Amino acid sequence: MKKPIKLLMLVLTYSVCVIANAQVPMNFKFDTPYGKNSAVGKFVELNGAKIYYEEYGKGEPLLLIHGNGGSIESMGNQIDYFKSKYRVIVSDNRGQGKSELKTDSLTYVQITKDIEELVKHLRLDSLNIIGWSDGGIVALQMGISGKSKIKKIVAMGANLRPDSTAVNSWATKDVQNMRKMIISKIKEKDTSENWNLQKQLAGLLVDQPNIAAKDLSKIKAKVLVIAGDKDIIKNEHSVEIFENIPKAQLCIMPGETHFTPASNPELFNALANKFLSESFKRPDSDWTKWGK
Repeated sequence: MKKPIKLLMLVLTYSVCVIANAQVPMNFKFDTPYGKNSAVGKFVELNGAKIYYEEYGKGEPLLLIHGNGGSIESMGNQIDYFKSKYRVIVSDNRGQGKSELKTDSLTYVQITKDIEELVKHLRLDSLNIIGWSDGGIVALQMGISGKSKIKKIVAMGANLRPDSTAVNSWATKDVQNMRKMIISKIKEKDTSENWNLQKQLAGLLVDQPNIAAKDLSKIKAKVLVIAGDKDIIKNEHSVEIFENIPKAQLCIMPGETHFTPASNPELFNALANKFLSESFKRPDSDWTKWGK
């Protein structure tokens, strides 16, 4: 059973934060036990489920949102870097880490509602967000809904839809095959793993999200759309997202992957920090507009 589980976690690589033998080396060694820090960790009931979260630092709120199959620890490199600059808030998404699942049909919409309720619970008047993969999707959905006052969003490796127009075909095919394996385990009544949870996590990747590009125009926050040039998400799809957000910047990182927040956190954090700390600008190369 060890091999299938490793393969499953490899497939759920919109965060891939628990792979020990991944092709891209990632750092998850921290002096602070992020995700298991009893000194700061708290539970709050949101939308019928107990959601676990931790806070670090002081100042302007910065919300970190992890990816599929990940946890608070997945964002450890970002917590380490930003906790001296912001009040960093990070939670385990529903059904992941220490947070309860309490549903048979997990959706990005549900996760978005949970985090919006957490923002409300903490009485955050305004905030910034860094979202990785699934976290980037949720951040964009929060921007669209407008229920939280968001200043800036860094959306890393996010997508609007699950098909091959947005996601590289090798990834979509592999996730579909893995879901078939999970379903077969459920039919066999195998109890070696929580296959119901794995089915729902895989379902997020296979069937979701379903965000209309035109809805991105509703986002009032400034957004940095960022991805690796060899990401799971197709480069043209990241461009599509950028083109449909009124106030956005685009960064395709050279020589990087979907896993840069953990494989090259120095680069990712520096880019995110620059975007968050500097005044937003969107210069135009169209000299015919200059002086008008």
